[in-house]
Amino acid sequence: MGSGKGKNWDGTGESCLGGCNPLYSHTLTSCDPEPICSDETISFPDLSRVLTNSTSYDGNATLHDFIVDKGDVFLSPANELVLTLTQTNNGTRMSSTRYVHYGTITATMKTARSNGVVNAFITMSDVKDEIDWEWPGDSTSSAQSNYFWLGFINATANHGQTQSGIDDTFGTYHDYTIDWQPDALSWSIDGNVVRTVQKTDTLGPDGTYYEYPTTPARVQFSIWPAGIPSEPAGTVAWAGGMINWADPDYVSQGHFSTIVKSVTIKCSSETAATVANNGSLPANSQSYVYTSNDTNSNMIPRVLVTNESTNVNGGGATLGGFGFGGGAAV
Repeated sequence: MGSGKGKNWDGTGESCLGGCNPLYSHTLTSCDPEPICSDETISFPDLSRVLTNSTSYDGNATLHDFIVDKGDVFLSPANELVLTLTQTNNGTRMSSTRYVHYGTITATMKTARSNGVVNAFITMSDVKDEIDWEWPGDSTSSAQSNYFWLGFINATANHGQTQSGIDDTFGTYHDYTIDWQPDALSWSIDGNVVRTVQKTDTLGPDGTYYEYPTTPARVQFSIWPAGIPSEPAGTVAWAGGMINWADPDYVSQGHFSTIVKSVTIKCSSETAATVANNGSLPANSQSYVYTSNDTNSNMIPRVLVTNESTNVNGGGATLGGFGFGGGAAV
């Protein structure tokens, strides 16, 4: 589900790495550069590519594929990555170290099955552009797709949609895909497209901008407790009611779990319409940074591809001769 914005005055160091919102920071450059997208298929023969201590992350995305932001993960005997929810850990979330700026992401995964437990596979940008696959645990035959723009939640135009008729999301692996392109967004299950949103269908109320995700995003997986007393009644109802901690799945395992077998990321090529670079990308491109907002609307943040290092413990390169592009339509 979409999350609202929060004030975040960032300075330097690890606190300004993944998740730093430049629009709510002291300046657009308060946040460190975001590691650029890389084509990859990620499996889990061990946990060496999953950083479980997020405080030790220094921005070097070559060492790890994912960071555990909160909670607990472990490796199953079948080399599956298991994200856990217990009464005491309040759920688990892990985020990719690299960002995707348009591309296709496929996760092969299974979900938990219990009222009040929510499983999620999403993309989340630092300015709260968001694309979702979510599975409230009260159903193992459906999945929910959704998207959000800059963290705004429109109570009169909910973008959520339910895809039904899936064969046992708990017991059977399925391939869930988010195909995010500059002009269209689609969701697929086992290679079959189940929903498509055209960017042209997301025109804002005044007709000058599109309420469409456009900013680099991390890939995130999570399992979290929506069915608990501290959550709003609407959230509890959406998730299927309160969690039963005496559920046989929980009692037998000691946790509820979201299980990820593999993740495949295919990056889209950048163009003059997607980034603010003046027609060409720097050699040895390493990162995304935010520039001034689009001149057409003053609302849409623009992104620049740079060769700046993302490693806070190493020296950063400069932008060199690559200037800031004008306000291309976004």
